[in-house]
Amino acid sequence: MRQPTLFEGSKRLVYDDAVDLTVQSLQAYGPSHDHWAIAWSGGKDSSALLTLVVHLIDVGRITAPKTLTVFYADTRQELPPLAIAAQAIMAQLAARGIRCEVVTAPLDKRFLVYILGRGVPPPNNNTLRWCTRQIKIDPMAGALEARLDTLDGNILMLTGVRQGESAIRDNRIAMSCGKDGAECGQGWYQEVLPNAKGIRGRIATLAPLLHWRVCNVWDWLRIYAPIKDYGGWSTAAIADAYGGDEAEEKNARTGCAGCPLASKDLALDTIVAMPDWSYLAPLKGLKPLYRELRLPTNRLRKAGIETLKDGSIAANPQRMGPLTFDARLMGLDRVLSIQSDCNNGARQQNRPTIDLLNREEEARIRELIAAETWPQGWDGDEPTADTPMASIFADGSMQPLLV
Repeated sequence: MRQPTLFEGSKRLVYDDAVDLTVQSLQAYGPSHDHWAIAWSGGKDSSALLTLVVHLIDVGRITAPKTLTVFYADTRQELPPLAIAAQAIMAQLAARGIRCEVVTAPLDKRFLVYILGRGVPPPNNNTLRWCTRQIKIDPMAGALEARLDTLDGNILMLTGVRQGESAIRDNRIAMSCGKDGAECGQGWYQEVLPNAKGIRGRIATLAPLLHWRVCNVWDWLRIYAPIKDYGGWSTAAIADAYGGDEAEEKNARTGCAGCPLASKDLALDTIVAMPDWSYLAPLKGLKPLYRELRLPTNRLRKAGIETLKDGSIAANPQRMGPLTFDARLMGLDRVLSIQSDCNNGARQQNRPTIDLLNREEEARIRELIAAETWPQGWDGDEPTADTPMASIFADGSMQPLLV
């Protein structure tokens, strides 16, 4: 029996209206851009966007651009099922002749190298949230700029942004959905990619799945995309990593494995509860490790009033700073142990192995430690942050230790 297609009259899917709006978005803005690009994180929304767009081109529902480039943001911190699925999808893209660029931060700026090699504390939500820009946004902007240098004209960047995924993001969408003449329902279109040096004015962004709900995403990833007529994509494992139909919209999000910014590892909890992925349970040790590394005993502290390069006085004297060498080596040993435990379980179950740290990254961490590398502004002769000392305030006043 012939498999019904996504677009057949009486057999159309319940979310066909959402697909129609996606097509309208691409038809409205796609033809004015010779070159398209897709920002792909390997997560559910961008994976749904990527596979759906390729399918729509394959079946002639939208006209293919002159060039289509997929930029895969490899943060080296993705949840293993998503990273493994991404590798399979990249192989499928290559078989179709679709250009896919793997975008990774420079070695010294990768998450674990930056922490364990350079000694920068793990990020937090209050004073030091450096990770997203450094390992994802900046490398992606650099890759876009390099690609633009090889092309004439502008690029239409397609993103998997959806309403409902994040309250903060939704507020931004509400303020911007009408920008540059885009109408509500046609997707979030902007003619300028914000805060991207070197590419301003040469790139527009479009979110063709803006109106999709999470149930639409699950149906596409788990049921339709894996079917040969829809591309035979390796996407089912992506939906499973989020909990599939059981996942609520607010919980159907993933970040890095053991993300130090998240209050709970909801996605990781879901993954390790599955028999096929239970061997990844040691990854639950990453978040406690990051929390431990931020403790005063593992860090240095400025001992007194600090004069900046411009002659002014630092507003936060005695602030805590980088990780000690002992803390970095402890962290490196723990990460390698977690990786080893996961891979021992993988081999016992004939499952895919992981590499939290590859050989190049481990070697670079050890090299930076051996070279006694400190972040800018630190010499390494500062006391550890748990050393008792008189309190110094921003105005220069001091409160001696009470003995």
